[in-house]
Amino acid sequence: MAATETIQIPLGFTAPNFKLFDPVSGVHKSLDELKSDKATVIAFICNHCPFVKHIIHEFIAIANNFMPKGISFIAINSNDVANYPEDNPEKMKDWATSLNFPFSYLYDESQNIAMNYSAACTPDFNIFDGDLKCVYRGRLDGSTPGNNVPVTGSDFRNALEAIVNGKEINKEQFPRLGCGIKWKFQ
Repeated sequence: MAATETIQIPLGFTAPNFKLFDPVSGVHKSLDELKSDKATVIAFICNHCPFVKHIIHEFIAIANNFMPKGISFIAINSNDVANYPEDNPEKMKDWATSLNFPFSYLYDESQNIAMNYSAACTPDFNIFDGDLKCVYRGRLDGSTPGNNVPVTGSDFRNALEAIVNGKEINKEQFPRLGCGIKWKFQ
């Protein structure tokens, strides 16, 4: 697994709109219909990545904790499924269902949305405020497969707690390490 970091771009960019297929429901869903007036999390994940598998249960727990507090969560898979068939929409549906994802898990077949968000790896986490301005772009916590740091979600949870409590998010944010997105053109 080749490790890739989140691309650090200035905070404050506006979340690009999208309408993507949701394999679980079988319909297309847009950012406009899934966003929250309080905050929206957009995470780029996939089924097969060991970095995603390492944190997925904590990410689901965080979503279950913060969705009732008015924060929306959206997961997007942008991987090339021709070369990585374990990430295809049917297997996305199976995985999301078996893990009881409380959020939509959308398929970015064209990979345009990943490019529009400057997503580089899985997982790649972004938090947008009620105006869809990016206020957090970084890691869940310092844990990665094999580094023996427990998965706590502390960095991500602290950012979400700040939003819920109307406080400023810590500007010191650390990039997430993960598997590079599997681009069709590579």
